[in-house]
Amino acid sequence: MTIQAGQEAVIVEALINGQNTKSLSQSAKENPANPSEIVGYFPVTTKEQAVEAIEAAAEAFKTWKKTDIAERVTRMRKAIEKIRAAESEIVNLLSREHGKPLYDAHGEIYVSLMWMEFACNEAAAALQAEVQEHDHGKTILSYDPIGVVAAISPWNYPIALSTIKIAPALLAGNAIVLKPSPYAPLAAAKVAEIIASEFPAGVINVVHGGADVGVELTTNPRVTKIAFTGGTETAKHIIKAASDTIKDMTLELGGNDAAIFLESFDVNDERAMRRIVVSNFLTTGQICMIAKRVYVHRSIYDQFVEKYIEAANRWIRIGDPFNPETTVGPVNNVKQKEYVTGLVEDAKQRGAKVIPLGRILDQQQFDQGYYLQPTLVLGCDEHDRIVVEEQFGPTVPILPFDDVEQAIELHNESIYGLTSSVWGAEDEAIAVARQLEAGTTMINTAAVQGLDVRFPFGGFKQSGIGREYGTEGIRTYTEQHVINIPKMLDLPYIPE
Repeated sequence: MTIQAGQEAVIVEALINGQNTKSLSQSAKENPANPSEIVGYFPVTTKEQAVEAIEAAAEAFKTWKKTDIAERVTRMRKAIEKIRAAESEIVNLLSREHGKPLYDAHGEIYVSLMWMEFACNEAAAALQAEVQEHDHGKTILSYDPIGVVAAISPWNYPIALSTIKIAPALLAGNAIVLKPSPYAPLAAAKVAEIIASEFPAGVINVVHGGADVGVELTTNPRVTKIAFTGGTETAKHIIKAASDTIKDMTLELGGNDAAIFLESFDVNDERAMRRIVVSNFLTTGQICMIAKRVYVHRSIYDQFVEKYIEAANRWIRIGDPFNPETTVGPVNNVKQKEYVTGLVEDAKQRGAKVIPLGRILDQQQFDQGYYLQPTLVLGCDEHDRIVVEEQFGPTVPILPFDDVEQAIELHNESIYGLTSSVWGAEDEAIAVARQLEAGTTMINTAAVQGLDVRFPFGGFKQSGIGREYGTEGIRTYTEQHVINIPKMLDLPYIPE
């Protein structure tokens, strides 16, 4: 493998107790747009080093939990400014290691900073103790830091889904050990290092490595909370591993989000058609909350498909993430490419029609990378794999429905319930939305286009446990502590 022309290989190390800690071995991270090129190296952290990181966090927590909320916020705001100052460098690295087009990488930084700033603005109020005086005396409800947080982030939005954990955990007075995904470890580690530079040693630690490190993070008794974003199957192992020590958990897991287009939807609305296309193929379809299956009322189905293809062919341009024309880059890794390819081939074998979408800007570039041309899948059955499984890639099935009740049933029979969207006349769409089993439902938009960090985000059923974002996303890193001062100290029914 070779280093990308004009770019130096980035090297990150584990960060333990404020020090970069070398490991005996390193792994190379390739460029998904050209897998022969090395973007950088990250360490294979050992189990023993993971233990050191947890111990450092536990020791730092003893002091950090006592710091005033104003100091915590001040430190986080300084970190935000450092991230903003380094945005170009971070975006460049993220695009190289992940495959995101530059606009998409900038978008991830935008969402990350928006959340961090919201958390800073709301932390004091969210964590303020509540004092209630009542007929029975006085009660103080405080939100106390929970301890050492093990944060495990995924590869699709590595920075946003790391900072969604780091910011509230630290603002609430906890210490944290972050483990980025080996499929996108570099930019997330760099951002964590920037944040760590504004905090006392040990408050933020970063480890890498394989399954043994993950097991240590989920079983070590000094870890009191796990914050994980990733696949549902992995989460099942985490839950089992953590059961012996009964850890608090926030789990944001898989989604097979449905978009429902009612009879009242205007198929001639070009901006709306562009929004659904973006909702299907942003980040090459590798977003947990992207619209992964589309249900369209049969009365508008044929015209919808026609207009959808037109909109997709206008917006989708597959190419080098650094080409300003590119809107869709490569899939992040070969394993995911093979999985998505398998779903599309399965649909073909079952008789579905697969329609390629968009324009390939450079065929040679396309052939050398982990690229997949986005596809529309028609004529599939509601129980086909491509409909019931989370594709996490650039393909989407569109299916007709005959009445609203059928669409609601098709939506709710999924094991997932992360987000959903309903498109059409607003009042009618809201009425449908109220019947959907989902953590978030958007009206006439979908995916990150409808995300609002001021409100809680999480899923129903096997899409997760708990909520992130909003005030709830700060308080989830605390324990509620009730202090009662009763007026009546002796209960009347207890004998002398």
